[in-house]
Amino acid sequence: MSSVVPDDSQYYTYADLLEWDDTIRAEIIDGELYMMATPSTEHQRISREIFTPISVFLKGKPCEVFPAPFGVRLFPKADLSDNTLVEPDIVVVCDPSKLDDRGCNGAPDLVVEILSPSNRFRDKLIKFNKYREAGVREYWVVDPVEQFVDVHILDAGRYIITMYGPEDEVPISVLPGCLINLRDVFSADRPVASSLP
Repeated sequence: MSSVVPDDSQYYTYADLLEWDDTIRAEIIDGELYMMATPSTEHQRISREIFTPISVFLKGKPCEVFPAPFGVRLFPKADLSDNTLVEPDIVVVCDPSKLDDRGCNGAPDLVVEILSPSNRFRDKLIKFNKYREAGVREYWVVDPVEQFVDVHILDAGRYIITMYGPEDEVPISVLPGCLINLRDVFSADRPVASSLP
């Protein structure tokens, strides 16, 4: 694998990504490179509070849930020339034939993205369109600052959006019976304890 940092002025495919060093965290969307920042402590806490109840709910069930880093090829091609690979914060995959050692090939059933200052536009517009186009059945956008979750349910090729606030319980449409309590999710936003005396 190459240890050279990719050049964001070039066009990339999945085949190119396979040549990169494993330490490079990046997404490619329509061949354009997006380097990924290290997530904040707040981001990771919120991710944990969404991931954990889904993981518990799915115990003994056929669907699986995966946290980032986990690559998703939304439009996989056999010759590896597909030009979009994303790393959502959380994905649920119910079709085991889509899974391989490197991630998911095709649309997951559920995608959760947690907004940060560096990815707001990408998650709310660029990825929104890609997930819809690929057929992701349910797409969550979690805003840690405003403390709301936009849930997008795919219906006849369009997303129907419902907004939930910090006191709500959110049902997961693709996992009937699974609820996420946003009081738990957003109470995870606690200040980091100082290591100074």
